[in-house]
Amino acid sequence: MNKVEQILNSDFIISIATFLEDEKLKNSIEQAVKNNNAKFVYMHPIDNFNLKSFYSQLIKYEVGSEEGIVALLLNSFSSNCDEKTKEFIEDLDLGYISAESSAGEEEFEEAFERSSNSKIKTLIIGDDILNHQRVENIIKIVALIKKYSDFNLVVLNEDLEQKINSCTNFDLEELEELKSFNGTLIYKLIGQDNDELIASQTFANIAKVTNNSEVFVIFKDEKIKKVLKVDENLHGTIAILKTKNSEDIFNGYSYKQVKIEKVEA
Repeated sequence: MNKVEQILNSDFIISIATFLEDEKLKNSIEQAVKNNNAKFVYMHPIDNFNLKSFYSQLIKYEVGSEEGIVALLLNSFSSNCDEKTKEFIEDLDLGYISAESSAGEEEFEEAFERSSNSKIKTLIIGDDILNHQRVENIIKIVALIKKYSDFNLVVLNEDLEQKINSCTNFDLEELEELKSFNGTLIYKLIGQDNDELIASQTFANIAKVTNNSEVFVIFKDEKIKKVLKVDENLHGTIAILKTKNSEDIFNGYSYKQVKIEKVEA
């Protein structure tokens, strides 16, 4: 069964670490909601307006907190774990993780309740964790979710999928303290390059620029020119930067804290 078929057959779906910009993927979730009355829980730092009509629940988490989020998923959805995994879960400071990630324990309880009558559960793991500094520990936690929950995994990146499927070392490290991302952030979406930086009005206000302004997006010694477009459906302080390849600009983790400068005429 391929990834789209797995989603189409599902009656409970969680996605994490993907903006779900891929049309085929998005449409398959929408079809599952329509045909199977599937419940869909969308987890991401950015609310995707195009998913609002069919997600049952949004769990919006802080940039960089994916390790904590998968740990909360393990805590909520796993059962019959071995002693080592039980010990890891029992040692989790759930209150601290929830506070740092801005994703409440009660939101995960609500998601679990939504899944209670479901027969075919799918967890979609996106590309945002690929270059996360804690990716190795995240892989181990996701592999444990696969082992000790009734989720079928749909991992969008093949290399990441292979690492999760072949994971046999479950020596988990303690969760790392969350690094804070403040100010103006960009989220790098891979697939289609364009000359626009899609931003909320809040982002534009913080950056002190207006709609249709030419701006420089600066990260360390990299600097690119874009046209800032205010999207009224986007909220918060994360702008979307589209690029054809992950190596084109701003290598590494999908999110970057950047400086915005207006291009002077």
